Amino acid sequence: MATYCLIIELNKNSSIEIGKLGKLVFKKGYYVYIGSALNSLDGRIKRHLSNEKKLFWHVDYLLNSPNSTIKEIILERSSEKWECSIAKEISKEGITVDRFGSSDCKCNAHLYYFENFEDAENTCLNSFKLLKLPALKY
Repeated sequence: MATYCLIIELNKNSSIEIGKLGKLVFKKGYYVYIGSALNSLDGRIKRHLSNEKKLFWHVDYLLNSPNSTIKEIILERSSEKWECSIAKEISKEGITVDRFGSSDCKCNAHLYYFENFEDAENTCLNSFKLLKLPALKY
């Protein structure tokens, strides 16, 4: 099992249709998406990086935008699911994109906005540190 943070750059303001959430407006900047992989982390990461995929999860729609790029992936591998705990820590610093990526849990969201890369990266790394999780860069 693994929990990961995708740091996604959006190079310009964009209006994107996000499945059942409908059309959302995203500001230019950096977004941290928190996800987990129960079985194949490598398969999940390859899927996120691929341009050829069926749009299923909220993040698929964001990543499908020609204006978005994954800049970094930070992860931890353990026998426990840390997705919601990491999201809770990141929510203290980032701006919440309500209901994004959290339809299968009680969190308000699993996507957070940051104006710059350094803040997004440092918030992710600090969240792992606060939870005493080893942060690996993929």
